[in-house]
Amino acid sequence: RNNEKVLLAAYRSIARAVDEGRSITPAAEWVLDNYHVVEEQIREIREDLPPGFYRQLPKLAEGHFAGFPRVFGIAWAYVAHTDSRFDPETLRRFVRAYQTVEPLTIGELWAVAITLRIVLVENLRRVAQRIVTSRAARQEADAIADRLLGVGGQTADPDALIRRAPPGPLVAAFAVQLVHRLREQDPHVTPAVVWLEERLTKQGTSSEALVREEHQRQGASNVTVRNIITSMRLMSDVDWAEFFESVSLVDEVLNASSSFAAMDFATRNLYRNAIEELGRGTRLSELQVAKQVLTTAASAKTPRERDPGYHLIADGRRRL
Repeated sequence: RNNEKVLLAAYRSIARAVDEGRSITPAAEWVLDNYHVVEEQIREIREDLPPGFYRQLPKLAEGHFAGFPRVFGIAWAYVAHTDSRFDPETLRRFVRAYQTVEPLTIGELWAVAITLRIVLVENLRRVAQRIVTSRAARQEADAIADRLLGVGGQTADPDALIRRAPPGPLVAAFAVQLVHRLREQDPHVTPAVVWLEERLTKQGTSSEALVREEHQRQGASNVTVRNIITSMRLMSDVDWAEFFESVSLVDEVLNASSSFAAMDFATRNLYRNAIEELGRGTRLSELQVAKQVLTTAASAKTPRERDPGYHLIADGRRRL
C-alpha cells in the first residue's frame, strides 16, 4: 500500500509537469507511459499473496531482511544483481543454485513470481522518488535562475541565489540545472556564477564533474526503469507452473522413482499439496517426506500401493 501510494503520487507529479509544458527525463517518461503496467502488478500482488499464505512462508532469522520471508531475500538479491532485468532462464539457474545450499519449500517456490513483482515495485518506487525529488530541485533552480536573469518580466536580482539557495551541500540536480542556466553568463555581470563555483569547490567537486555525474545518474535511472517495466511485462507471459516444476526438488525426487512426470498437472499438484500438509505437521522437510513416500511405496505389494498417491491422498495416508 505504501509503495502504491508513493508511485501514484510520483505519476501525478510527472503528469502535472508535462501538462505545464515542463521537460521530463526519459526515466520519467517510462513511468508516465507505463503506469498502467505498474497498477496491474500491484493488483496481482494483492490477489496472489493473501495473509495466510504470507504467514506460512519461512522467515529469515538474521541479516538485513530479518523477519522477512526468505524468498523475499532471494528475489531482492536477484533484482539487485541484474539491475531489475528479468530473464526466466537466469532466474531458474539462480533458484536452483540457491537450493544446492538450502532447499526451498513448495510454498516458497510458488511465491518466487509474486515476490519478484513486489521487489520490482519496491525498486520502481525508489527510482520514482528520486525522479520526483530531482525534478523539484530543477524546478527550484529554474525559479532562482529566472529571478537572477530577470526572465518573465521580473527585475533581475543578482543576489537571488545567495539569498534563496538551500542551506548545506547543494543537491546535484539543483546545481546542475543552475550551471546549465548560467553557463553563458559573464561572472562579472552575474556574480552568482562565481558563488556557485566556490560553493561546489567547498563540496569537493566542480560544475563539470557534477554535470557528468548527474548525466550518468540519469542514464542509469533510465536503464533501471526501462528494465523494471520490461520485466513486469515479460513476467506476465511466463508459464510459472512450468518454471515451478523445473526448480522443485520435490518434483525431482518424485520424477526419479515413479510415474509422477507422466501424470497431468492437477494430479501432480494434489501430490505436492499433500506433501506440504505432511511437512507442516512434522519435523521432517518436504524433501524428506517425499523420499519417505517413495520408500513406503517401493516396499508395497500391489501396483496400486506402489503409486505414491496411494500414501499421499488415498487409503495409505494414515499409515504413512
